[in-house]
Amino acid sequence: MKPFQQLLVSSAALGLVAPMAVLASETDLNRYAPVSSDQITNISQFGDVQPTDWAYQALNNLVEQYGCVAGYPNGTFKGAKPLSRFEAAALLNSCLDRVTEATDELKRLAEEFEKELAVIRGRIDGIEKKIGKLEAAQFSTTTKLQGEATFDIGAVSFGGSQYGPSTANGAGAITPNNGTTNATRYSGNNNRNWGALSFNYDLRLNLNTSFTGKDLLYTRLRSGNFTNSVFNGQPYSLLALDKAFAPTGGNNVVNIDRLYYRFPVGKEFTAVIGPRARNTEALAITPTFYRADLLDVFTLNGAPATYNKATGAAFALIWKQQVKKGQPFLAASTSYVAPNGDSSNPAAGGIATSSSGGSFLTQIGWAGPQFALTAAWRYGQCNQNLARRGTQFASQALPCSEGVGTTGVSPFWSGNSSSNNFALNAAWQPIKSGLLPSFSLGYGISSITSANFNGYNANGVVPINSNTQPFPSYGDVRNITQLQSWQLGLQWNDLFAKGNAAGFSFGQPTYVSALSQNQLRKPYGFAGGGRARAQSVYQGFYDSPNGPNDGNFAFEWWYKFQVSNNISITPAIFYLSRPNGQFTANGETNNAFGGLVQTQFKF
Repeated sequence: MKPFQQLLVSSAALGLVAPMAVLASETDLNRYAPVSSDQITNISQFGDVQPTDWAYQALNNLVEQYGCVAGYPNGTFKGAKPLSRFEAAALLNSCLDRVTEATDELKRLAEEFEKELAVIRGRIDGIEKKIGKLEAAQFSTTTKLQGEATFDIGAVSFGGSQYGPSTANGAGAITPNNGTTNATRYSGNNNRNWGALSFNYDLRLNLNTSFTGKDLLYTRLRSGNFTNSVFNGQPYSLLALDKAFAPTGGNNVVNIDRLYYRFPVGKEFTAVIGPRARNTEALAITPTFYRADLLDVFTLNGAPATYNKATGAAFALIWKQQVKKGQPFLAASTSYVAPNGDSSNPAAGGIATSSSGGSFLTQIGWAGPQFALTAAWRYGQCNQNLARRGTQFASQALPCSEGVGTTGVSPFWSGNSSSNNFALNAAWQPIKSGLLPSFSLGYGISSITSANFNGYNANGVVPINSNTQPFPSYGDVRNITQLQSWQLGLQWNDLFAKGNAAGFSFGQPTYVSALSQNQLRKPYGFAGGGRARAQSVYQGFYDSPNGPNDGNFAFEWWYKFQVSNNISITPAIFYLSRPNGQFTANGETNNAFGGLVQTQFKF
């Protein structure tokens, strides 16, 4: 017990017992004389104190630890008798003697370490001044700043014999991306345009603001320089990295990338609302344990058409069952995102209009520390991509029907071009990380309702002697009725060293699995080349009696070195077997092989 605490206890004891002093008899006072603590060194020296007494331990501590006790000359303590003021004074005096001794000792110690104490006092004064400056300079008492900088150095090599990415000219013909019909092949064209080694960055500054301790106002500032990089999805959508930002306004411009407010509703519900939010950031359950954050397609849980990362004006509600920590739980979430929700023109955007480009994403699932089982459905409006990442054939915008969403004011959800997208996911991870990896499997399937376009009669047939192309080409998105995808991801955490990780993922990104017209006539009557050129050069683009041939396999390998708590370095390689999908002509090939080193700094 510290000296000042002993003094307080003694004073308190005196204040409590003083009113009882009037009860003491004068005969007791005459027989009383203080006994020094030097004379009493053991509680057994009091003949009337027994181990069975309720205060025995307290008296024993006073004698042995503090020497703070007084009794009668005849060797008794008389613990059951009332205490007089004289007796209380004698007891207090005995305790104060010990306090004085302790104080003198402390003084000697203070004098001996005077220099060291002066240094410590100086440091404390300096720290207090710095804290004062920080408090005066801070921009908010409710906001914390977090950041992440990602450096990517890498390149892609293109192979195969296919022509470069194609576009349709006014007559419907498919031509190489340079607008000519020369003999330059895909591989040469792509290597010439996108084959250089590049160095890019992605910078994210997160402002996390809480007003109640349970809510979150999230603001993310973002910049990058991926506008002209192959890792921004050029020339194939599947080459895009998850952390590759091409700012609006050009490279190195800072954009507001996220802005939303997240708050609890009761004990089990959470709501999200904001003008710049993403549907996959408002899920009840993350359906995967594979978290490489390299190729964007492998961050979409094997179902890019369902988990399409739609971003814009958003409203979401999340429910999570309240259970003890570490126990499995049920959860569900639903969200609506309008990428064009910032427009006041109903023909070009708005919220809940035919031109919103809206997405409804609903997920239900069951999860625990080692597993996750989820099912999800997303309804996608017209003017949205069929799939965020897929073959060039599948990664096209789903148009609205004629006159809807393009001219005039359209009624709510009146466009008949839409998609229903479904996803099933199962993930498992071991209790202890090491040689056994986590497994994350995802599957997606989509049903497309497309608008018919000019040239069809009620049965979808036009006269075969028409002088214009009567049937839609495979390149027309309105011919697509079904999409599919799947992915398996393996990840080894703490492999070879604590904090390091390795991973491998492969699968088929979104590809077209059904068309409204499978056996289409070859185009003819093109200006400047005639039917022979169209048949010899573009034959595989149009005639496929057995259905679409849009398959493509994607692979990704990586190992992350955790250099420190805030720095990691991840070398990675990846391969795309046929990214052009259905646009690959019969007898032709195309592929892409790439590698990069990604360095992340978190602060």
